[in-house]
Amino acid sequence: MCHRCVGYFVGLAACVQTTLEGAVLIEIEVQPGASRQGIIGFNEWRGRIQVAVKAEAQKGKANHAVCNVLTKIFSAPVTVVAGHTTRQKKVSIEGLTSVEIVAILEGLLES
Repeated sequence: MCHRCVGYFVGLAACVQTTLEGAVLIEIEVQPGASRQGIIGFNEWRGRIQVAVKAEAQKGKANHAVCNVLTKIFSAPVTVVAGHTTRQKKVSIEGLTSVEIVAILEGLLES
């Protein structure tokens, strides 16, 4: 693996956190009103996973879409826990460890 890729995945792991209660949180940046949906990249500068959704950022529609998209990707319930009115959000993923989440993200972002 190249030196640049190693730094990329270290940054990726840094956006995934485990709380004292055992919940796993990931920091994301949302692109509402996109033409496609899903994880579209990793913003190295902000240290956040980039998630695109077709829904507009009105009355919680984009937050709901983010939860649906990430629930399909991780096959686990996802909840927005911070950043309800901004593009920078923190989401909680239930039933997976941080190692499992990082492995899923690496697989998606490598392809």
